[in-house]
Amino acid sequence: MARVIHVAGAGVFGLACAWALIRHGAQVTVFEAATIGAGSSGGHVGALAPHAPDPWNIKKQLQLDSLLAAPGFWASVELASRLPTGYARTGRLQPVPDMDTAARLPDRIAAAARQWPAAMGMALTRDPHGPLIPPSPTGLWLTDGLTARLNPRAALQALAAAIRAGGGQIHEHTPAPDAHAPTIWATGTPGLVALNSALDRKIGQGVKGQSLLLSHAAPDSPQVFADGLHIVPHADGTTAIGSTSENTYDTVHPDHQAQDLLARAVAICPALADAPVLDIWAGLRPRARSRAPVLAPWPGRPGHLIVNGGFKIGFGMAPLIADLTAQILLDDRRDIPDLFALP
Repeated sequence: MARVIHVAGAGVFGLACAWALIRHGAQVTVFEAATIGAGSSGGHVGALAPHAPDPWNIKKQLQLDSLLAAPGFWASVELASRLPTGYARTGRLQPVPDMDTAARLPDRIAAAARQWPAAMGMALTRDPHGPLIPPSPTGLWLTDGLTARLNPRAALQALAAAIRAGGGQIHEHTPAPDAHAPTIWATGTPGLVALNSALDRKIGQGVKGQSLLLSHAAPDSPQVFADGLHIVPHADGTTAIGSTSENTYDTVHPDHQAQDLLARAVAICPALADAPVLDIWAGLRPRARSRAPVLAPWPGRPGHLIVNGGFKIGFGMAPLIADLTAQILLDDRRDIPDLFALP
């Protein structure tokens, strides 16, 4: 008989875990207190970008493992759902701001050559290609072939369709019941706040983020990263801009900082100057105190697993987190990387 597992939360971690469990033969029901993607997974950006490869550490290795697993993971979702996720490994372009930075980049490029697959490394160029090229004060741009993109909202809908096609159930506007079934708690910022109270210590918090969606078609262009901003062209003729990271805020709704994003993006990529704004998103992104995702048993609640704290890398880490979750619940795997422990 198939193992019965509940999932609380229909963001990317919850849905990705549900899909991985279904692929491994489990019977899964997802409970979402609001709607699919109502939390931080419902933004626009979808930048699956690696950390700088120097210096190397276990966090960067696990992120690399997940980024390399992404093509197969999202292909399985598209095959089952017959819906696009917007996934593509289109690379990244970064203008080099000054010659001091340029002087440090050979070490970074060498580190990428050591740690990343050979065909996906970093390089400096004076002749970048594509329709969305930011000006560079030095005449140099840093490229990489590992960075990918995903359309967050399309990916969530495809995941939901794949789960249903695989026999899983998703109940929106329905909090997870207090049942004896093993339960994955992937409830984002509200989940971290609840853990703070339940465990009587700081596990994490919400950080406000804002992003924009523009009507600007550059579907095959590398994404741009400059001045702390991601500019991500999507396959559907839109370009996402984001996002802010606000530890203090007066409202979780869009405010003046969203408009500042557009001005910053146009300064980086003047080609965006006349692009209409299609949508503005604002919400709280769950950040664990450790700044790494949490994948850990809930203390004192046998069979309950916390999967939270994706923050800026939730979509990038989802394939790895989902696979580990399936191994923990179905194969009794216990050697969870220490990086994912509760803070």
